[in-house]
Amino acid sequence: MQIIEVKNSAHKKDFLSVPHMIYRNDPNWISHLDQDIEAVFDEKKNKFFEFGIATRWVLYDENKNLTGRIAAFINRQIAYTFEHPTGGVGFFECIDHQEAANLLFETAKRWLEERGMEAMDGPINFGERDRFWGLLVKGFETPPPYLLNYNPPYYQILFENYGFENYFNQFVYGLNKNVKLHPIIRRSYDRLTNDQGYSFAALKLNQLDKFADDFMNIYNEAWQDVQKHFKPMTKEQALSTFKSMKSIIDPDLIIFGYHHQRPIAIFVGIPELNQLFRYVDGKMDLAGKIKFMIHKWRGKCNMAYGLVFGIVPEYRNKGVESGLIVAIQDTLVHKKKYNDAYLAWIGDYNPKMVRIVEILTTNKVFVLTTYRKMFKKEYKFSRHYIID
Repeated sequence: MQIIEVKNSAHKKDFLSVPHMIYRNDPNWISHLDQDIEAVFDEKKNKFFEFGIATRWVLYDENKNLTGRIAAFINRQIAYTFEHPTGGVGFFECIDHQEAANLLFETAKRWLEERGMEAMDGPINFGERDRFWGLLVKGFETPPPYLLNYNPPYYQILFENYGFENYFNQFVYGLNKNVKLHPIIRRSYDRLTNDQGYSFAALKLNQLDKFADDFMNIYNEAWQDVQKHFKPMTKEQALSTFKSMKSIIDPDLIIFGYHHQRPIAIFVGIPELNQLFRYVDGKMDLAGKIKFMIHKWRGKCNMAYGLVFGIVPEYRNKGVESGLIVAIQDTLVHKKKYNDAYLAWIGDYNPKMVRIVEILTTNKVFVLTTYRKMFKKEYKFSRHYIID
């Protein structure tokens, strides 16, 4: 076997081709968009290169056939916050062959060790956690939503045989619009909106500046105690986020909660784009865009995908969760084109949020695992800390 670092366009093409070889007989697999993958490794497009480095490799067998791939990266803002400096690996794909997998893992480990790392997490993304994060361990019979990792069941064996340990689990919940809410949830919503000064409103595209400001304020308050390595969002970043989503956005799926006009909660959902991207085979060239628009026009997208769910700390456990839940379900019922929704992954290290979501649904459609590999036996492994 021969492993080659990606250095030119031919290597990039092979890197993108590996999953098409792995999943050629899997009807549930949907290719990630080539442009989404390449953006991760483009220093002009990925802001994480400002404080990090990344590289990737392709593995070939003795006959030059594609066998696997892997990427490694170091986010310096996060790596040195752990007792043992920790890098990451991701975009792993491999045939069912432990020796091949070990060669990929060892190559990434060596690269990370040479740069001062003592552990690695994987499979993760060189970027935000909302995409390409975790190894699928449950849900193989269901096509994955947009940007969620998907893999064969044997990958779990490849990772664990190499010595990766379960750092945390990730749950993706399924929600049907006709699920019957417990009466206490509806009563809580009525009490909030009728007597206590709370309100819930969908995004208005003609007021993007105002809602971007609300989003920034909610994000900076709600996530600072959830993310250990939190970096506040700026107004420009919030506005850019909404503008970048403008072509796919459904404003009715983005719901804000207020208390006496103060923004205190948010749910961000989008149409489940993999229902359309499954027809483009990873390529959004002219032909891909035409296919995308045809299937969108034909109404092939009938699911929503909840990406973000957050509440300002002082308003948690006061019924605001119920308010958002009712608003979300009312949207699904009134927007007749959506039959179901996914709620993007929630870590098992956040039991409060798990309990909140499971008021609405306990249907864990997908379970993924983020693993950690300590580079030396004397290094102590610990699971992800629990958010209190």
